[in-house]
Amino acid sequence: MDLAEALERIATLEAENRELRERLEALERRLSLNSTNSSKPPSSEGFQKAARRTQSLRPKGQRRSGGQPGHPGQTLEMVLHPDEVIEHAAPEVCGQCGDGMQAEPVRMVLKRQVFDIPAPLPQVTEHQVKVKVCPGCQQRVQGQFPAGVSAPVQYGGRIRAVALYLHHYPFIPEDRLSELLAALYGCSLSPATLATLSAIACEALQPVVTELADQLATAPVKHLDETGCRVEGHRHWLHVVSTATTTWYRRCVRRKDLEPLQGFGGVVVHDHWQAYFQLDGVEHALCNAHHLRELKALAELDQESWAQRLSQLLQVACRYHHRYPTGVPLALQQRIRALYHRIVARGLAFHQAQEPLPQPPQRGRPNRRIGHNFLLRMQQFDEVVLRFLRQPIVPFSNNQAERDLRMMKLKQKISGGFRSVQGAETFMTIRSVLSTAQKRGLNLLDVLATAVQGKTPTVFST
Repeated sequence: MDLAEALERIATLEAENRELRERLEALERRLSLNSTNSSKPPSSEGFQKAARRTQSLRPKGQRRSGGQPGHPGQTLEMVLHPDEVIEHAAPEVCGQCGDGMQAEPVRMVLKRQVFDIPAPLPQVTEHQVKVKVCPGCQQRVQGQFPAGVSAPVQYGGRIRAVALYLHHYPFIPEDRLSELLAALYGCSLSPATLATLSAIACEALQPVVTELADQLATAPVKHLDETGCRVEGHRHWLHVVSTATTTWYRRCVRRKDLEPLQGFGGVVVHDHWQAYFQLDGVEHALCNAHHLRELKALAELDQESWAQRLSQLLQVACRYHHRYPTGVPLALQQRIRALYHRIVARGLAFHQAQEPLPQPPQRGRPNRRIGHNFLLRMQQFDEVVLRFLRQPIVPFSNNQAERDLRMMKLKQKISGGFRSVQGAETFMTIRSVLSTAQKRGLNLLDVLATAVQGKTPTVFST
């Protein structure tokens, strides 16, 4: 091998070595990502997640953890009029000297109260309808049973509402719920009966869900998010549109099925999924909690100093957003924007000075480092990222949708999925109403008791 061949061989090996190092770094970075520094949910970490999370995106405050001075607190206190009083007599003989104490007056009464619930036994109500015979035509004439009393023996609206609540709010499976009702109330509703009750409630609540969707369409700010779910063994998608007072869950086969959201107005807050930018007539705001997690990974895993500065700036901007609920002063907005663009420009200059990555031979987007792509995104969507500064009603993050979507993941962990499309639609309809009722401070059992009778609740109308 002559010198020219040796040099060519060395150059080839160096190029392969550089490519392998970059692939190794990418794989190591992927393994280092978790729910604290990326968009991965905690459920994806499995048994390998850290036993203790020693770092948090939230900076340490000035006050100590726990209850603060002046906090009222809550404790169990005695009531003036107990439901039952049981008197316990004092001993008739002194335990020290043995003298009799029958004639001694009572000097003091010590009280201790026990709070408990009575045995939850069902109350049986019998409806009797009297029958008479007409003396003229010999026709039998009888009274009318109350509405909803249609069988010789049946369960009442309250126990059916409790069953629906336990099934659709804490997600107790049907078989286990049947056992629980038998243990608590002495009445066992079969899984088939529970499914029938859910279908009746779903039909009654469908107009409510339609009205909730209309209310969200005109809301000034709404949150969007989506996640996968299993229906009949296939992957479907659950989308959520929510505010602090309203929740709407909907199922679709394709993730990009956003047709029901066309015609919405106001500001939509999301996590930068590109399909949301296809919605017409809306303004966009991006979730900065996602940005903070990405910046944490860039600062810790890639050792890029600009990421830490940008993270600190966003957290300062968030504090100003909460400090000035009517709007951040214009001078502060301009200062934050100037620092934002300066940090982004420094980061771009850093990446442009790096050795370029090997480019694919075919046509397409050029290969860039993760931090470089992130900076280009922050530069292109700067107005969308910082919209919360100039519009006080726009939140800093998309945590509202994240919290509402968490219930779907909990349902997946318990049940795994849905056996039928109808079951999935029933769950999302009832869950939309329950989540909205919870946000508005309504009694969930009253709502379900109305729905299980086939009636549409009217408490959700604007």
